[in-house]
Amino acid sequence: MNPLHIGLILLNTLMLVSGQFLWKFGLSRKADSFESLQSIIHLMFSPFILGGLFIYGLATVLWLFILNKVDISIAYPMQSIAYLITVIGAYYIFNEQMSVLKIAGCVVILIGVGMIGLSARYS
Repeated sequence: MNPLHIGLILLNTLMLVSGQFLWKFGLSRKADSFESLQSIIHLMFSPFILGGLFIYGLATVLWLFILNKVDISIAYPMQSIAYLITVIGAYYIFNEQMSVLKIAGCVVILIGVGMIGLSARYS
């Protein structure tokens, strides 16, 4: 796996996390998001929800390209870095709590992703 493939996997992961953040931000602005059919329809046409869907669509196209070039047993587990990015982003963007267990979990994920990346080099 070359550096371009690693960069594309990271870009894809960032796109997916960005889509999730847009959805979370859009939902946090609507207290009555799921109280009626009308509120659900209104929510679905929110710029944040539509933006997240658009980014997910682009990420899917990029993912198909990645799958054509990289073994899925390497590419998909490497996307686990999304958990780390999400925990850090949620802390800074949404003021969510950070705990020792979350940090430890992120370290374990990072070690696992590193091991999978190395396995691609040495197999």
